Amino acid sequence: MTPGIRPGAVDDAAGEERFLELITSDSRVEPTDWMPEAYRKTLVRQISQHAHSEIIGMQPEGNWITRAPSLKRKAILMAKVQDEAGHGLYLYSAAQTLGTDRDTMFEQLITGAAKYSSIFNYLTPTWADMGSIGWLVDGAAICNQVPLCRASYGPYARAMVRICKEESFHQRQGFEILLALMNGSESQRAMAQESVNRWYAPALMMFGPPDADSPNSRQSMDWKIKRFSNDELRQRFVDMLVPQAEALGVTLPDPDLKWNEERGHYDFGELDWSEFYDVLKGNGQANAVRLNTRRAAHEGGAWVREAARAYADKQAAAAADLELAS
Repeated sequence: MTPGIRPGAVDDAAGEERFLELITSDSRVEPTDWMPEAYRKTLVRQISQHAHSEIIGMQPEGNWITRAPSLKRKAILMAKVQDEAGHGLYLYSAAQTLGTDRDTMFEQLITGAAKYSSIFNYLTPTWADMGSIGWLVDGAAICNQVPLCRASYGPYARAMVRICKEESFHQRQGFEILLALMNGSESQRAMAQESVNRWYAPALMMFGPPDADSPNSRQSMDWKIKRFSNDELRQRFVDMLVPQAEALGVTLPDPDLKWNEERGHYDFGELDWSEFYDVLKGNGQANAVRLNTRRAAHEGGAWVREAARAYADKQAAAAADLELAS
C-alpha cells in the first residue's frame, strides 16, 4: 500500500474534501492523509530532485577539502559537505513517506532520469568559488527554501526547518571567505571578483524559469507547496544581494542593475535562459562528471549496503528467536 493514498480508508469525495480543508486552513497534510495523485507526484518529483541536488552538490566543494588554504578552512568545508549529505538523507526520508523507495530515487539519479539543480554542473576552478557558492548559491537556496518550512506537506516542511538553519551557516561561511579575499592582496580581490562574475547569473537562475515559462508553479502555489513564484523569489534575492555586495566591495556583473524608486525594488537585466536550458539538457561544464562520480560512488558502496542489510536481517532474526523463546 502506498503511504498517503490509503485505498479504502475514505472514498475519493470525502478524501478530497478533507484535503482541500487542510490546504484552505493552512494546515499540514500528513503521510496518512488522503491526497490527490497529482499532489503526491508533484511532491515526489520536487523533494527527490531537492535531495539529488544536495547529494550532487557535495562534489563541487568536496574536491577543495584537501586544497583549502588552512586547517580551519578544511574543517569548515568538511563540515559543510557533511551537512549537505545530511540534507539529502532528510529529504529522501521525506520523499519515502509518499511511497517512493530510496533505491528507486537513486536509480533515477544515476541513470539521468531525474533532474537536480543545474547550478552544480558548473566547475569550481578557484578557492574563491567556495566563497561564491556559499554567498550566492546557498544564499539563493535560503531565499527559496525558507518559505518551504511552511509547505503544506508535513514531512517536507519539518525537514526544511533544520536544513535552512544549516544553510544559513553555509551562506555566512561563503560571505566570510569572499570578505577575507576582498581584504587581501590585489590578486585575491581579482580572484573573488572573477568568481562572483561567473556565479551571479547561474545563481539567479536557480529559482527556475520566468513565471510565464513555468506552468507547474501556479499549481504548486495553489497547493501551498510553494509560497512564492519563481520571479518573486528571484526579486527578493537580488534585493538582498545588493547591500551585501556593497559590504563585500564586489561588483555584481549586471549593467542594468539599479534601484527603482517606484517599484521599491532593484531592476536587473535579462538572464540567458538558453544557457539554463542547455545545462538542464546535459550540456553543462560538468554534467557528465557529476553523474559519473555519483554512479561510481553508488556502485562502489554496494558492499556496504549489502553488509548493512545482512546485519539488519541477522538482528531481526535474533529478535524473532528471542520472542519465540519467551
